[in-house]
Amino acid sequence: MSNTPEHVHCLIIGSGPAGYTAAIYAARANMKPVLYTGKEPGGQLTITNEVENYPGYPEGVLGPQMMEDFKNQALRFETDIRYELISKVDFSSFPRKVWSETGHEIHADAVIIATGASAKWLGLESEQKLMNKGVSACAVCDGFFFRGQEVAVVGAGDTAAEEATYLAKLCTKVHLLVRRDQMRASKIMQERVMNTPNIQIHWNTVTEEILGEEGVTGVRVKNVQTGAVTEIPVTGFFVAIGHKPNTEIFEGIIDMDDNKYIKTVPGRTYTNVEGVFACGDAQDNYYRQAVTAAGTGCMAALDAERYLAAKGKI
Repeated sequence: MSNTPEHVHCLIIGSGPAGYTAAIYAARANMKPVLYTGKEPGGQLTITNEVENYPGYPEGVLGPQMMEDFKNQALRFETDIRYELISKVDFSSFPRKVWSETGHEIHADAVIIATGASAKWLGLESEQKLMNKGVSACAVCDGFFFRGQEVAVVGAGDTAAEEATYLAKLCTKVHLLVRRDQMRASKIMQERVMNTPNIQIHWNTVTEEILGEEGVTGVRVKNVQTGAVTEIPVTGFFVAIGHKPNTEIFEGIIDMDDNKYIKTVPGRTYTNVEGVFACGDAQDNYYRQAVTAAGTGCMAALDAERYLAAKGKI
């Protein structure tokens, strides 16, 4: 591309359910959207195996295939999709300025942020090897596949407590692995865990290895106080140590909460910067589902359309 700045009506940063849905709506509204996929085209769903809870797929669908369907629908309406990362932004003047990782400068009348969030992992080799073969970071997404089985959850915060209590409704037993001698979860969530008879809490416990070849067969854990190493037979291993929103390049520019999720006006996708909208998991630290991300992607495109119409840009 040339060194001359490119002007676009609507720039979408990110390519998960939120970004692609925003693109579909923006393209149909004649906003001629340009979408930068980022380093993980399709987002978290590309590392999700079976998706059974998204409407419209009665037989379920593989996560990568679902994102391919979203992408193709966006392409059908002539979204300009670019497989590159946005590495820098300047929202101090109109139009808003962004730069790709190759240095291409874009001036955008409206910007939709859909950069998503990434699950935090333990960093074990076996964790990556058994991803989608029993290892998951989302009980709501994958718990159904483990009904009537024993599973383990690692974590000590509200996320881990929620995942454990959710799984306890489906599974015969849930082993909650807590690194310290207490949980970080809120009092009410701790009480729910304690009052659920088929959740067994393993205090002072760290995960050494997830066991299995073609699927999870167990987890090897170590008690940090006694040094005792034991193996727990499970078929599912859920990592619930939190998520990290992919919002670093907007720090100091867009208002965020303490966990770096972008703040939006309640019920809208407006950020504190005029003409910049946020959707999907970059601004949702509560639901984090494909269907809710897609919903806010729709909202962001509609908000951007009304904004551009009011400015006489489209």
